[in-house]
Amino acid sequence: MSTFYVTTPIYYPNSEPHAGNAYTTIAADVLARYHRLKGNKVCFLTGVDEHAANVYNAAKKEGLSPQAYCDKIAPTFVKLWERLNISHDIFFRTTSDLHKRGAQKFLNVLYDNGDVYKGKYEGYYCLSCEEFFSEKELTDEKICPVHKLPLQWLEEENYFFRLSKYQDRLLAHIHENPDFVYPVARRNELLNFLESGLQDVSISRASLSWGIPFPFDPEHIIYIWIEALSNYITALGYETSSEHYQTFWPADVHMMGKDITRFHALLWPAMLMAANLPLPKHIVGHGWLTKNGEALSKTRGIFIDMDGDIATYGVDAFRYYLLREFSFGNDGDYRPARLHARYNADLANDLGNLLNRVLGLVNKNFEAIPTPTTPGEFDDEVKEMAQTTVDKLDEHINTFAFDTALETIWEFVRRINRYIQQTQVWTLAKPETKPRMGTILYNSLEALRLISVLISPFIPETAEKIQKQIGLADFDTVAEWGCLPAGLTVSKGEPIFPRIDTKEQKQPQPEAAAKPKQVSFADFQKLDLRVALILAVEPIEGADRLLKLQVDLGTEKRQVVAGIAEHYKPEALVGKQVIVVANLEPATIRNVESHGMILAGSGDSVVLATLETEMPLGTQVR
Repeated sequence: MSTFYVTTPIYYPNSEPHAGNAYTTIAADVLARYHRLKGNKVCFLTGVDEHAANVYNAAKKEGLSPQAYCDKIAPTFVKLWERLNISHDIFFRTTSDLHKRGAQKFLNVLYDNGDVYKGKYEGYYCLSCEEFFSEKELTDEKICPVHKLPLQWLEEENYFFRLSKYQDRLLAHIHENPDFVYPVARRNELLNFLESGLQDVSISRASLSWGIPFPFDPEHIIYIWIEALSNYITALGYETSSEHYQTFWPADVHMMGKDITRFHALLWPAMLMAANLPLPKHIVGHGWLTKNGEALSKTRGIFIDMDGDIATYGVDAFRYYLLREFSFGNDGDYRPARLHARYNADLANDLGNLLNRVLGLVNKNFEAIPTPTTPGEFDDEVKEMAQTTVDKLDEHINTFAFDTALETIWEFVRRINRYIQQTQVWTLAKPETKPRMGTILYNSLEALRLISVLISPFIPETAEKIQKQIGLADFDTVAEWGCLPAGLTVSKGEPIFPRIDTKEQKQPQPEAAAKPKQVSFADFQKLDLRVALILAVEPIEGADRLLKLQVDLGTEKRQVVAGIAEHYKPEALVGKQVIVVANLEPATIRNVESHGMILAGSGDSVVLATLETEMPLGTQVR
């Protein structure tokens, strides 16, 4: 039996978990569930990173000891993971004795191998990141590039890890293993950083008491990142080289937000090299979430209302939206209006109505699931697409393309809806055609069973509901065609995704203080806006929101990618004059190059910015 070990970062419990934590953990959960589905032996680790200075300060503000504060906050993560249906095998706390002993053993190994030495450190430090910044990373304002907060100047005698010693080995490993860091943009960032030269890093603190003492110098505590990274092995029983540790290490996937990729892809592998331990196979740094185009901010009240959206749409719809809406390696803009649209279109209409329609026809015309005795037109096409969907899904999940994986499944969902329409199965209830009707309905139910298996890593509650409604007592995990037994009694079926009207939504109130950010006229003049003609349009495979456009700017022809597929048919766009940002840096979107941007207005729908009358191509718009 193959094994699969996936981890999230351990989260700071200085406050309750937020949507960014949920995004990472749901993605890791999909991987864990998918590999269990394939019959692999899985370990899924998550937890909390309790020895951080910001945890100590948060506890101090509440008048609690750090341990008491962690004991209060850690359960909020467990509670959220339960609500989000997270199937972790280990919820790990770094205040556990298992971790403390393992972290000290790991540090002793680094020390004994000659890669730890004592020296003086001085530099700028971000308390929220728990990270020092080198001179080349500093701005004139000396603020943290992530949190936008002033950096603190620290000077103290510390222990250092010889990170610079492993620069060449790290470079070689990343070049020899192109899928070690995902996505490619993260990999390129790290290579650029590596090639500019690595410095040895401070790995102890003498000015703090909240932490794990150095095993060979109790006046120092282990720097939070050194201790935190070691949790991936200490949680498995590294201290005693347990069977669990020997079974699952090295990790298959370390999943995290892009801001902490550097620690995981440079510092952690270097320490593992120093300890003569195998390296993890994949470091995956996903993008950040924004909301309606704005950065999330507690102080400005811009946050993702997980509780409200889950209460309105359900946990599976929330999971589906996060995984379906965004390309996983890129930043994602969370829009409640898009969640609503996805819920009604994909879940309620495409999947929910298909299930209800098929169950209704079976209940009306048969006492149980009929035996498929009469094959006919379209049957083979449906069966072939079922196998193709299974094969494609494996490829997409192995490259962390969760959005494309779900679109692949939904192409099959839509194909079964067309199958119902093409065969006009509801007209076949006469005795002479009823066997054919029974075969079509059996195939539709078998497709729904297979769909339920494939969606189970993403939206597990929905998968279980589908199987119960089609008469399966125990959850069937077989992703092969023809496994549904005839003769089962199906239920009448409650809608698994009742439609939600827009008027039922809680409409957000505009913030009185929110004003568009002003730009100078000089900055606006930098934009080169040109009239262009759309010559040709085609969809982009696996990206149902994107279209690839060929446009004529008068003096040249260009290719542009536009996120308008849900609002315009390709044939309706050909011949339109549009406005293009012609001096935008080229970008690669879903492996398709885009040389410009089409202007459009967006709200509940998207409308292209066009011209009242035709103008010569290439005309500048001012």
